[in-house]
Amino acid sequence: MGGIVVVGQVGRDLVLEVDGVPPEGGAAPVRRRRELLGGKGANQAVGCRQLGARAALVAVVGADAAGADALAAAAADGIDVTGVVRRDGAATALLVDVVGPPGVRRLLEDVPEEVLLRPDDVRAAAALLGGADAVLLQLQQPGPSVAEALRAVAPGSLVVADGAPDDERVRELVLDRADAVRADTAETAALTGRAPGDTAGTVRAARELLGRGPRVVALASPEGADVVAWPGGHVVLPHLEPDPVDPTGGGDAFVAALAVGLLHGEEPGTAARWAAVASAQVAGTAGGRPGLSPELVRRQAPRG
Repeated sequence: MGGIVVVGQVGRDLVLEVDGVPPEGGAAPVRRRRELLGGKGANQAVGCRQLGARAALVAVVGADAAGADALAAAAADGIDVTGVVRRDGAATALLVDVVGPPGVRRLLEDVPEEVLLRPDDVRAAAALLGGADAVLLQLQQPGPSVAEALRAVAPGSLVVADGAPDDERVRELVLDRADAVRADTAETAALTGRAPGDTAGTVRAARELLGRGPRVVALASPEGADVVAWPGGHVVLPHLEPDPVDPTGGGDAFVAALAVGLLHGEEPGTAARWAAVASAQVAGTAGGRPGLSPELVRRQAPRG
């Protein structure tokens, strides 16, 4: 198919906006309720599609009404869902996102083991993966399935990895094959063996990871910024939304925009600035679903 194939989670995102999260034993009225297509894989695929790339999903949902609704929503977004398995007897993943005033947010996740990807699921999508121009790998999926996806990717295709596998052998496979790696602070600790204490430490961690294979490394700093490094350069991008309404989908939008930028041949610094703007746009609204415009992302990206 060409385009971008996203390997990751698909589910239902229930977004509840409240004026305040109740204390233990208390209750609070819901000001606004929305039920959306959700999950990291779906969010990234929607973001890629909104930014103008063809997108497909390799994922698992249950053979239930929620799974049917999720697939219908993804198809309505223009996403190819032929690589999504509907698993009999499984319940589709559910995310409950409780969003209060800025800085107050709770996320409840029900991701049954049955809706995680199995190696056989990935092998069934081998033609889709092998024909992709780029593959986004959500590394919260089981290690054997991640390894199977890496084997299916054609030489020369762009690989963007998001997260840090639990299995050390799979981590090394990812670092050896991925063109770009994105990680938060906890995932950076898993990849390097230590958590960066500040932005300078995050830059050092990015440089270390560049020496292990990727050509672009994007790491979250504990000081409210993203560090994106490549051979010969790096940028430190302070978060453009310092008081996010809901950070749920910010990282997913970052990964989507970074992948689209790199796939289009943009320099890493330019792709990184696109990613920072995309992340801020999503973090400024409740829920993880992106609402991105390629024109706005390009126009609002800070100049280097």
